[in-house]
Amino acid sequence: MSFDTTTSPIPDHGSDADRQMLTITYVLHALAPFTGITGIAAVIISFIKVNETQSAFIRSHHRWLLRTFWWGLLWGAICFVLTFVFIGIFGYLVLGVWWLYRTIRGFINYSERRSMPA
Repeated sequence: MSFDTTTSPIPDHGSDADRQMLTITYVLHALAPFTGITGIAAVIISFIKVNETQSAFIRSHHRWLLRTFWWGLLWGAICFVLTFVFIGIFGYLVLGVWWLYRTIRGFINYSERRSMPA
């Protein structure tokens, strides 16, 4: 019986500080629809941390949050314009569900130590 003595690469899930900052960023991002200002704080943190971290895992989550913020802002603006023809109200409902899905999916993947898709 032979054992494989080669070491498999250990996945890099970032430093404790990176993970704590990402948790804070997810919380700020989740509060954004209710406060507004926390979304801006979350996007600023993600912009700083996405290039600062050496961990591909942490970087993928910051990119996920950045895309969620910017796409949410774009669709929020489109829904605002469409409220004048009463379609935007439905659009805001869809946007809210989408925002919630992306935030929850990201946080679940983060807690399970899975990277987000590119």
